[in-house]
Amino acid sequence: MKDEAMLDAKPVPTMAKCPVHMDQPGTGRLAHAEADHPAVPQAKIGVLVANLGTPDNYDYWSMRRYLNEFLSDKRVVDYPAWLWQPLLQLVILTKRPFTSGANYKSIWNMDKNESPLLTITKDQTAKIAEAVAEKYGDNVMVDFCMRYGNPSTPSKVDEMVKAGCEKILFFPLYPHYAGATSATACDQFFRALMTQKWQPAVRTVAPYFEHPSYIKALAASVQRAYDAMEEKPEVLVASYHGMPKRYLMEGDPYHCQCQKTTRLLREELGWPEGSIQTTFQSVFGPEGWLRPYTVDHVADLAKQGVKRLAVIAPAFSADCIETLEEINEEICESFEEAGGEHFTYIPCLNDDAMHIAALAEVIDENLSGWS
Repeated sequence: MKDEAMLDAKPVPTMAKCPVHMDQPGTGRLAHAEADHPAVPQAKIGVLVANLGTPDNYDYWSMRRYLNEFLSDKRVVDYPAWLWQPLLQLVILTKRPFTSGANYKSIWNMDKNESPLLTITKDQTAKIAEAVAEKYGDNVMVDFCMRYGNPSTPSKVDEMVKAGCEKILFFPLYPHYAGATSATACDQFFRALMTQKWQPAVRTVAPYFEHPSYIKALAASVQRAYDAMEEKPEVLVASYHGMPKRYLMEGDPYHCQCQKTTRLLREELGWPEGSIQTTFQSVFGPEGWLRPYTVDHVADLAKQGVKRLAVIAPAFSADCIETLEEINEEICESFEEAGGEHFTYIPCLNDDAMHIAALAEVIDENLSGWS
């Protein structure tokens, strides 16, 4: 009887590999499915952090590709294409890759052959992943992408979907909202979702410029820097990335959020009004931008007799070309040439423990109801 039963038994079909997820079947998820149903990976939640981007190298063609992608973004430069693209392709991208490449070379991480922004973002992501894993285990996948350059947003969205992320929290690492930062990062994320056959549910993280943990981390970084100095700076300048003033008048809230960050930072430090001054850097093009311009303002302070100055960049979550080269070199030079004597750049929060804890707290708050 045993032998006959064995002869009558039908062979169990081998489960086909999913053409998307390949050999990552999900535990118990196909218990009632047909035997030949494609494998499906175990469901996860994805946390995808995003930063501005970086060229792959500082040579001419790497810089040209990166600048072309960046400066062709309508969120960054919103002039009509018929006016902007000839100027960009025939003039700007002929010359600027050389000067930008030289600037990047001066700060390049030669050991890892990558930009400091990429190095720092990798470190941040690894530490955020550790913090998230402590609470959620392996049910939440953490990774990072860049709006421009590599790793691209579409490639990372694709990886997360293939790994089984049916929900993705998208986290632009910009404390403040701006059309040219947070919005364009989200635009690219949404475009990436359009290519997915099985589109995950998504959430985006709102600006966190006034989050108490972020403000405390900023204040702690200032206090550490000041405690290490024998002679304290006379003025602290909070330098934010600039934007055309027209964007403010058209409804972009960035300027107001920057001003509030300065006030909250000052209050957290317990300093009097006027002790921290708000300025804007990285002016580009013929339009009037948000003022005062950092490069001019620090020179004016030096001419007024300020000898010791510190600068912090609260709009940047990681040190990059705008901080390491522009602030620490160009803006420092402007201050010293005008008579200033001691210039201190207070680094971005980067992978500082308080910063990572603040980011993990923001993530936890935004995962509410999903986990």
